[in-house]
Amino acid sequence: MCYHTKLTTPKEEIQKEFNAEFYEPELYVPKEAINGFSFSKNPVILDEDKGHISMANWGLIPFWAKDDGIKKMTLNSRIETAATKPAFRNSVKNRCLVIADAFYEWQWLDAKGKNKQKYIIKPTDQEIFGFAGFYSEWTNPASGANITTYTIATTEANELMAEIHNNKKRMPIIVKKEDRNKWLNGDAIENFRFPYSVNLTAAPL
Repeated sequence: MCYHTKLTTPKEEIQKEFNAEFYEPELYVPKEAINGFSFSKNPVILDEDKGHISMANWGLIPFWAKDDGIKKMTLNSRIETAATKPAFRNSVKNRCLVIADAFYEWQWLDAKGKNKQKYIIKPTDQEIFGFAGFYSEWTNPASGANITTYTIATTEANELMAEIHNNKKRMPIIVKKEDRNKWLNGDAIENFRFPYSVNLTAAPL
């Protein structure tokens, strides 16, 4: 699971890292904390336009949805079942990189999660990175507006994340720098499931 991310890197550095330019740089606002349940617009790179950075709403809305109510349940997508789940199966071929420089997770300190320890987590070899994501283009029936929405793919937790995310033992998929084009170009989805992972570092907050 991954509902809280961070992106404070200046847009010039993001563009350099991904060799891509923002379509609407004025819409990018660095954020210390991005809450998925705010369904905000965040920077992504779409498979169909690798040379540009678009702004898309977190919380995937499939093209067939009559309203946007489903978005609160589609912030994440289990990579193991995405191809068979109605909400995601039409989007698994629509790949994106969701740009971030860290994410947050909470470790349960008791059986019911009443006491928790917050951690900030990031790769050891990427200052800025891309989560593996799927996206969808949805047209709002009420307004006619076309909206790009996304979900972050998750997989079984590695050793570090299993210790931190000890209630669900899941983790978001961070794409290795050398694999970014493989993900965007539609490399087999199974290749990005656990044990695929990057080396992570975590610090308590």
